[in-house]
Amino acid sequence: MKRLIALGAATLMALAGPAIADFQKVSSRAEFVALVDGKTLSRPLVRLQVSSDGRISGRGATWDINGRWQWKGGYLCRSLEWGGDDLGYNCQEVRVNGQRMRITSDRGTGDSAEFKLR
Repeated sequence: MKRLIALGAATLMALAGPAIADFQKVSSRAEFVALVDGKTLSRPLVRLQVSSDGRISGRGATWDINGRWQWKGGYLCRSLEWGGDDLGYNCQEVRVNGQRMRITSDRGTGDSAEFKLR
């Protein structure tokens, strides 16, 4: 069920999102932290907090999300658990456009999720 919700949300975001050219790549840890510090990353059914000390927490649908992150080679590398399921380790490209952040798995070659920064 969780995977179906995630797939549906990702599909909707891919259809509704603006072109990637509108988003600027986040290149450094300092830039990333400045963007997310004290904010909630939100999208339908998902609310995340990404702390400067490397923690990720929040909720996706009705399940808790917990994880760790680090900045490596220009990418957000994270390990994540969602509702007790291990989503594994992945390095992701981060792009920003105003108060919107797009995170794309597999160093920018995989699936994307777009969040509002609040």
